[in-house]
Amino acid sequence: MILMNDFRAEPAELRSAMLGAVSRVFESGWFVLGREVEAFEKAWAAECGVAFGVGVGNGMDAIEIALRSLGIGPGDEVITTAMTAFATVLAIIRTGATPVLADIDQQTALMSIESARRCITPQTRAIVLVHLYGQIRKMDAWTELCTARGILLVEDCAQAHLASINGKMAGSFGAVGAFSFYPTKNLGAAGDAGMLVSNGETVVRRAATLRNYGQSVRYHHPELGVNSRLDEIQAAILGERLKWLSQFTVRRRKIADAYFKGIDNPLIECPAAPESSQAHVYHLFVVNCAQRDKLQAHLQKHQVQTHIHYPIPIHRQEPCLKMARDPLGLANSECHAATCLSIPCHPQMSDVDVDTVIAALNLFSGD
Repeated sequence: MILMNDFRAEPAELRSAMLGAVSRVFESGWFVLGREVEAFEKAWAAECGVAFGVGVGNGMDAIEIALRSLGIGPGDEVITTAMTAFATVLAIIRTGATPVLADIDQQTALMSIESARRCITPQTRAIVLVHLYGQIRKMDAWTELCTARGILLVEDCAQAHLASINGKMAGSFGAVGAFSFYPTKNLGAAGDAGMLVSNGETVVRRAATLRNYGQSVRYHHPELGVNSRLDEIQAAILGERLKWLSQFTVRRRKIADAYFKGIDNPLIECPAAPESSQAHVYHLFVVNCAQRDKLQAHLQKHQVQTHIHYPIPIHRQEPCLKMARDPLGLANSECHAATCLSIPCHPQMSDVDVDTVIAALNLFSGD
């Protein structure tokens, strides 16, 4: 079976380095908010081209703490996409703010800027822009919109580690960038982990307070925070995995290029090509097919694992049925949810694996 992710196939050198990092933490005797976290915060902020990083427990907390650090809460509206992981919207809800759902662009599955404009009201304080599947697009247009309307831009970079446009990295365009290091991410820990990055010193200082119960200095709590701290073991592991990220990203792009060139089936639609070669890191390679369920069963028969990201758009989730949305509706999100299918695109795939996936896709007849 060609898997969506295959951690057991990772290089022995990387596994040895991670085990060594874990051993280093145990030898240090320090497990929370120590040198490993500080070192990884600096390293990842530097990769993102920003001044500061604050390690937190997971990607959802990174979004919540980012919004709270920007002063967003009850009475505020935050626009985001209906096509995203539930955590994006849940983070907004947890701040006390009101999510407003915009539709997606049909070709890219990213939030439509035209739809977002229709969602803006006098209560709009922020846009959480999700770099879905690992791609960033139209960032000048997004930053111009937010600047013109006095809206804060927060980037959900959970799937976009190292994506860039003209040398500017995902996470550096808005007021704050929020990253997840869930194990399956392009840069993944051996458990939950996250970080927010920013050039705003005041925002970062507040984020560091909020992640630690709202504690500014030991036993002084000027506000109510949360318990969301990146631990030393995960930070140490991420520091080792970071050394391999560029190499792994190159491999993902080569696999995606092979898919673009090799998939030739009128029943299967490949994603839109990225704005530039560096603008997409292919956390996921997602095709669309009107007979998605049949295609998934066909690929399973040919020993190719697939997943669906995401089968239920946010506004169809039970807690969100009455959630505010684009007044023209969310038709593109619904269509994408009904037809999208993620195929394997990870750096441990061999050329033979890639060719096998392409051949299986091209064999699909819909019968």
